[in-house]
Amino acid sequence: MPLIKYNNNSLSSITALPSAIPTGKLKLISSQTASNSASISFTTGLDSTYKVYKFVFVNIHPRTNDVFFQFNLSTDSGSNYNVTKTTTYISTRHNEADNFSELSYQGTLDLAQSTSYQHLMENIGSEADENGSGSLTLFNPSSTTYVKHFISNTNHYEHNNISINVQVAGYGNTTSAINAVRFQMSSGNFDGTIYLYAIQND
Repeated sequence: MPLIKYNNNSLSSITALPSAIPTGKLKLISSQTASNSASISFTTGLDSTYKVYKFVFVNIHPRTNDVFFQFNLSTDSGSNYNVTKTTTYISTRHNEADNFSELSYQGTLDLAQSTSYQHLMENIGSEADENGSGSLTLFNPSSTTYVKHFISNTNHYEHNNISINVQVAGYGNTTSAINAVRFQMSSGNFDGTIYLYAIQND
């Protein structure tokens, strides 16, 4: 008798399990490159055409040392970035000297029903070789029924020679459609490229 059915007859014959994040063909919607810029805002491209959108960050480099890369959401096409959010923030660290490592929940960096910007990278260094990369996945932003979930995974070079992997997840607590997203540093300008993709069904 089968224990579970998932495209196979029994648990022992399952060859693949579903991913937590939908997979499919990536369709490039747009990209923007910051060059000593205060922020990057995506005010078009997030609509009901697709259910899942993914932002990809490449070589995000702050001009100010020891700052945070962060984002916020908008329901009014970018007139305001102030969606109420509840999130969780987990980071792992390992330094170049190989004498320090850490896995921790960062309660001071998450949000609880706050309209503030959510941090995605922390304490990034501003030296020439210091930067961060990663992604942010936004689920069904055009829904007018459900809250808007998101998951982020980034890795960056902290200003004191530490590699940090940050995982942030949460939701925008609104049933209004999300139609714009802004990225910025907690202080100062930055360089780097951000791509916006849609995930299409296979």
